[in-house]
Amino acid sequence: MSKQFFSGLSQNYMEILEDDEYYDVTIEVGEDPNVKVFRAHMIILHYRSPFLRRILSSNKKNDNDVLAHIKLSNISPEIFQIILKYIYGGVISLNEQEPSEILKVLVAADQLLLQELIDYLQKYLIENKSEWMEKYFELIYRTSLQSNSLLVLQQYCTGFMAKSPEKVFKSLDFTSLHEKSLISLIKRDDLQMKEIEIWEHILKWGLEKNPTLLPDPTTWSDDDFKMMENTLQHCIPLVRFFSISSKDFFQKVRPYKKLLKHQLYEELLESRLNPDSEPNDNILLPRYRNIDGIIDSKIINLNIVSLISRWIDNDIKSKFAYTRELYLPYEFKLLLRGSKDGFTPKNFHKLCDNVPHTVTFIKIKETEEIIGGYNPLEWKSEGGYCKTKDSFIFSFKSKNNFKDPILSHVKDINCSLYCDKSYGPTFDNDICIYVIRGDNSKAYNFCQCKQTSYKRKIRNIEDGFSIEDFEVFQIIEKVDDI
Repeated sequence: MSKQFFSGLSQNYMEILEDDEYYDVTIEVGEDPNVKVFRAHMIILHYRSPFLRRILSSNKKNDNDVLAHIKLSNISPEIFQIILKYIYGGVISLNEQEPSEILKVLVAADQLLLQELIDYLQKYLIENKSEWMEKYFELIYRTSLQSNSLLVLQQYCTGFMAKSPEKVFKSLDFTSLHEKSLISLIKRDDLQMKEIEIWEHILKWGLEKNPTLLPDPTTWSDDDFKMMENTLQHCIPLVRFFSISSKDFFQKVRPYKKLLKHQLYEELLESRLNPDSEPNDNILLPRYRNIDGIIDSKIINLNIVSLISRWIDNDIKSKFAYTRELYLPYEFKLLLRGSKDGFTPKNFHKLCDNVPHTVTFIKIKETEEIIGGYNPLEWKSEGGYCKTKDSFIFSFKSKNNFKDPILSHVKDINCSLYCDKSYGPTFDNDICIYVIRGDNSKAYNFCQCKQTSYKRKIRNIEDGFSIEDFEVFQIIEKVDDI
């Protein structure tokens, strides 16, 4: 058994820092008029800082016993004092430091190759000074690009740009982005911008790199297009052109068709002229955008909302609609969430009865599967089978896997829906949820998907399943489209 006494050891080393007798290195820090000379000890600096080790290896005191001397003009004395306390005692106190000073400590730690301190300070700033970092984002962004050791800060900047691009572009000129940062940004599935906006910003960025080009592509020669293509060669493959509307494609992409590979342009053109054209396996799917006021869901995202909206409007021009621009003509008003309101028929009917145009989403326990259905009528606590030709059911493999959904329309309109006080949202046996013994205050104990009144089977197995969570929404037409 061993006992470690680090606090005492740390204190002893802090006392060494104050030593006036045994020091063998002097360090001149800062620029006129703010310059200070610190006394230090070669062996401690040698083992604590790889940067200072390299300096000292070529700057040891000579045979005449002249002290080794180091100059660090780009670090202020106040910041270096904090760094020295860390080097000697392994302690750093940030409670009284302004965020701007902490950032300067981070930059100094990076120069001195103090990786342990670099990692700590990046994490500290992100977790404790996020509001300040957002306010001074341009400073944070420029700082993060100074060194490969500041990777955590770089990732924070890319993530913030993806989630809040409108905030970023107010304080940061998009055209000033380094290519590496631009690529990291437009790679992200969660970049919260319309695809046509991303394309326009990329073109603007490319024009900034080629100041001899006029903004109007009709004035460009073949050599001009080639120059722009070379500039954007790593960016263009990351644009999700299939997610751009036909109108925007015609007006804002077609004029630049010489920038695109011939095969890609032909595929894009075919996708707009032939709705049944099958995209290749490498197509980039629409990004996971978040738009306030559309839906509050723990189960699905806007890509699924877009598909459901198309199905409701019978806008099924292609089974590959998942590749298209988001279609969001409705607001989804939450009526019930099982994890909040309970998993009983009683609560379902209390919150959802007599409300027209509802969609139910059910996440199946121990899988990522999502099943559900659309009811254009109203749920009731009694009445048995209800007749409608406009209901449908569906399934997705997961929240983020909407590439191969199953959509099943009703074939027996007399049994489209089933209403009873002991049942939840039920689409005949195709999605059947109820309490076996009829006590509607108890949780559902029978859940099954058995193809009966709908055209397609939405699950491969007919065994019962358990519900992890489920949500019911009312569909309300929006006044203005997004």
